[in-house]
Amino acid sequence: MLRISAVSKAYPNGVRALQGIDLSIDRGLFGLLGPNGAGKSTLMRILATLQAPDAGQVTFDGLDVLARPQAHRRHLGYLPQDFGVYPGVSAVDLLDHLGLLKGLTNARERREQVDALLSLTNLHAHRKKAVSGFSGGMRQRFGIAQALLGNPKLLIVDEPTSGLDPEERQRFHNLLGEVGENVVVLLSTHIVEDVRQLCPRMAILSEGRVLCEGAPEALVASLAGRVWRKTVEKGAVERYRASFPLLSTQLQAGRTRVHVLADARPEEGFEQVPPDLEDVYFSTLSHRRAA
Repeated sequence: MLRISAVSKAYPNGVRALQGIDLSIDRGLFGLLGPNGAGKSTLMRILATLQAPDAGQVTFDGLDVLARPQAHRRHLGYLPQDFGVYPGVSAVDLLDHLGLLKGLTNARERREQVDALLSLTNLHAHRKKAVSGFSGGMRQRFGIAQALLGNPKLLIVDEPTSGLDPEERQRFHNLLGEVGENVVVLLSTHIVEDVRQLCPRMAILSEGRVLCEGAPEALVASLAGRVWRKTVEKGAVERYRASFPLLSTQLQAGRTRVHVLADARPEEGFEQVPPDLEDVYFSTLSHRRAA
């Protein structure tokens, strides 16, 4: 289990990236959802021992991560938001080289693991092609392959589907779902759909604070009977924004569909609709801004 206790981080420019983060994450997929600038990547770097917090404690299976970073890295796989590759180096050779850097010194065992990971990520047919020439989705799958070298017990994945087309995103979801059956996977994203499809537990992070945590189904159920929808003219949106707790707006055929949070029908023309995880996300952020 990964335990994060009272972790805080501030930067020299005065930005308080994390403010007392507390989370307990067990085996399986855990989604950390939040807007850009919420502090997600800062937390991921701390968990990957690439950055030190100002305060707090992180343990994984009883090991003090901050006190023993080298020991923690032996159990860690990390896919950062952006990563570079050596130009002209094939997938199989680069993965073999990274495996050696991770301490897989037995050449035969390393090659077996490389071949297995290329098959798992559906890249075996492309193993002799240069990774620098891969598409965005193929490169992300290669990133997962390198993160899984050495059979890590904790996998940290930071904004993995940003920029992927729908087909590649679904393929990546399937891969993460398979990996998450056996290890702790922490998925950081600003894409609500990623968390809805993949994660049995989640937390919403904003301005360096955890705003809510739980099972997506339970969080959605907490808004039952309180989400209302109406299609309005585009020019009327600001009036609704000023008059009601507006969750979201969406263009549809030149008009705008608004979602409002209210205990009763806000006004004539609104229909009650079942809430979804996007409503939870926007409701949580809206409540934070109001506070």
